[in-house]
Amino acid sequence: QEKSSRLSAALLGEDCEISQEQLYELLQYAALGKSHNASQPSWCHIYHQSRLAGVVVIVLHEMSQLHFYKFYLQFKHLRKVFQHRFTLPLPSANFLASLCGEGAGLKPQGTAQDLISTGVDCVPKSSGLQCDPIIWKYGKEKRGLTSYTLSSEELKKNDYPMRDSPGCKGYMYTECDLQRTDSSPLFGLDCEMCLTARGNEVTRVSLVDAEGQCLLNELVKPESVIVNYCTRYSGVTRKMLLPVKTRLPDIQTRLKKILPRDAVLVGHSLNADLRALQMIHPSVIDTSLLFARNEGRRFKLKFLAKAVLGKEIQCEQRLGHDPAEDARAALELAQFFIEKGPVKVAELNLEMLLAAERQAEVSPNKSVVQPQRCGVQKQLNGPPYSSKPCFLACLQRMGQKPLLLGRQELHSSGLCQSDLSTSNKQILQRALEHIPLSTFSIIQFSLDPEYVASGFCEKVRNKLTDMLTIYAGPFEEDFCLKSVKKEFGRCGPIQSLTVVTETYQPYVCIQYDVLEAAQLAVETLNGAEVAGSCIKVQRPISAATLDCDVLIKELEVDIENEGMIYVAGIKKSLTEADLQEEFSPLKDLETLFLPKDLQSGKHMTCCFLKFQKSQSAVDALEAINGWTTKGSTLRSRRALAPGHLWRWIWQMNHSSEKQGGNSLSEKMAPLSDSEQDVKKKVKKLDQHIKKLYRSLQNNTLCVVLFPGMN
Repeated sequence: QEKSSRLSAALLGEDCEISQEQLYELLQYAALGKSHNASQPSWCHIYHQSRLAGVVVIVLHEMSQLHFYKFYLQFKHLRKVFQHRFTLPLPSANFLASLCGEGAGLKPQGTAQDLISTGVDCVPKSSGLQCDPIIWKYGKEKRGLTSYTLSSEELKKNDYPMRDSPGCKGYMYTECDLQRTDSSPLFGLDCEMCLTARGNEVTRVSLVDAEGQCLLNELVKPESVIVNYCTRYSGVTRKMLLPVKTRLPDIQTRLKKILPRDAVLVGHSLNADLRALQMIHPSVIDTSLLFARNEGRRFKLKFLAKAVLGKEIQCEQRLGHDPAEDARAALELAQFFIEKGPVKVAELNLEMLLAAERQAEVSPNKSVVQPQRCGVQKQLNGPPYSSKPCFLACLQRMGQKPLLLGRQELHSSGLCQSDLSTSNKQILQRALEHIPLSTFSIIQFSLDPEYVASGFCEKVRNKLTDMLTIYAGPFEEDFCLKSVKKEFGRCGPIQSLTVVTETYQPYVCIQYDVLEAAQLAVETLNGAEVAGSCIKVQRPISAATLDCDVLIKELEVDIENEGMIYVAGIKKSLTEADLQEEFSPLKDLETLFLPKDLQSGKHMTCCFLKFQKSQSAVDALEAINGWTTKGSTLRSRRALAPGHLWRWIWQMNHSSEKQGGNSLSEKMAPLSDSEQDVKKKVKKLDQHIKKLYRSLQNNTLCVVLFPGMN
């Protein structure tokens, strides 16, 4: 939150997640500005940086997003004042050190390092490797190739064509069904597609063997009329396809003949290639999943080829992609991963390489590093990609001593040893005294350790599950379940629907994917006639849901939901462009966000609209309710869950599925004395933040961090 100044940033959908690197960009530019060669952040813009009076970072030690929503009502000031909220991925082992520049920061435990280091640039240590998603997924041990082939569950989750899968009728099976071993042969596969009346169809196919030799590189003429050759990406033109006689069945037959029965196919997002080829193959390595990232994101093949192999592919000077080159790059990436093992791959620090590449695009005059195939980075004209300037050291050399306050005593260096006897109240008093004298301050508040690790996760998950769940009924014995599902589906995406038969007359239990859908069902269908019965719609009653109405009301007026509305009843066939056109008459429409199912990648049957003015959002609600588009009637209400919250709810919900999936509210006992106590502590913490915030000068950038446990 920037007092009396301006900071702009996108806040919907995937934009609501930022990396540590992006947060670092913001703090570095705010602290140093252009006069010290710092660049504007790549993801947002600070206007009039030179007018900033200072930067204050408040760190809530070992508290996470879980705590924010567990104690949402207690964090009254925090949620009313700070309107920009972002989700951070898993932090590094030394979060504050990496935030301000590796090698100079505050350690959560033990003795902190001196700010004055031997140089401005510091190289990160490997201590944070255990948090790397690659290590998290594969461990540290080297393994054979069979450890990296996708399981049946992963194939299904990532939309690979499989036997008996919907839409795969008529697909050719490669019959490569011999048991795979770590010496099974690898083959790289890549296709280029065009757009036809039937959708994406293959126009070019390339297959390379483990030595990189091209075994197949053929143009293919689609059966359907071509609508768009997609030449920019495929490199295929109308002129090239005119003399071609090869059809898809010819290619299928040749591939089936070439591949041995224990073949392992390698490709980047290979599911799309196999679907275009209409072929089913049981054993694949997908490099877009192999080089794992957090939150289901994926690296592009072009970036991986450059960062890992030191190869330039998909060059802009050339028309379209070369499928043989892409197949070879994917194959070599898999070979590199298998040969070097997860630790060597994690040590490449691909996230930081990507951030540096993006920064280089924004500031092209800065040096860029070309990593080598062995994973050792080569310095060309400057420091390696992985180094970050320690801007706290820069500030100190400029005579602007940073302030770091936690449960500690100040040393002349500005850092100190841990002192657990210091209370949050004492830290607040020191902060109020010292912040006006410093241009950059980090203030760390803490809950007592027993409060941080109180096992809130299950309780929060149960509460969310109950808020997403509604019961409807009673219905007649022979009621039509399909009609009920259709009616309640108009309120939003349904995760599960079950019939409750323990009652005298049947009821239906429906769990939604988004909070707005459940609330819309309660508001619009309670007392309505559905499937021939006048029904009652209500949430389950438990200790967790007693304050549900209060929570819903507070979410509605949350500053982050200002000017935001939720719209349900969107047909899955509609694209974002269709909806932009459909809603274009609405006044002051700023952004449209069409959420996707994070498992299937397909969009949900709802969307969020953000308006520049609150009144325009109110007017839109009246206009949209009952609006018919493409034969579907729309329903809408005020938004309850901004982008980062619905993604988090979705993850909590589906992690609950994996662990058994039942709501455990009925098992919840009344709040214990310790939990009542922690609520009071959090409320006090919120008051400390309020007092600290109100003491800041105008034009102060203030950031509050929930870094979590690890």
